[in-house]
Amino acid sequence: MTTAAWELETQNHPWWLDLMAGIFNLIVGILLLTNPGKTAVALTWVLGFYWFAQGIVVLVGMFLDPSGWGWKLFSGMLGTIAGIIVMRQPIASAVAIPSIFILLLGIQGLIVGGIALITTFHGGGWATGILAVLSILFGIVLILNYANFGTVLTFVWIAAFLSTVGGIIQIILAFGQRGKSSS
Repeated sequence: MTTAAWELETQNHPWWLDLMAGIFNLIVGILLLTNPGKTAVALTWVLGFYWFAQGIVVLVGMFLDPSGWGWKLFSGMLGTIAGIIVMRQPIASAVAIPSIFILLLGIQGLIVGGIALITTFHGGGWATGILAVLSILFGIVLILNYANFGTVLTFVWIAAFLSTVGGIIQIILAFGQRGKSSS
């Protein structure tokens, strides 16, 4: 996507939508910082409801457009079942979902590190080799500790920090966009 196309795309929506998203992210970040347990459970419940609703929409869409019905059936059933499980077990899901994300990040670290290591041996340079080894070590550490409560809590704290900082940045950018659109 070219820069001009990106600018056109970002100018097609009102500045206040970015402001609302920033405020929402800031609120979620503050709630995660002040009460991580209850907020994580509430967000997990919302995620479960989203998965359930998305699964229903995909299943209905399968009857409106039968092309690729097998994948739509699978995706719709998976979303609906996952949503029901998460909504019925929000506390267990609030621990399991971050654990699964951590495990997936660990696997990704191993894959990215392995690819970078291969690149290193094909002339990628010593910096690529160092990053490859660090990525592999990072992946191993995450995989070995994905179910550790401390790792899950750290994941929640990182999400809280990123949501808070991201919300503040979105609010600032929204007001900057407002200034550009009014001139």
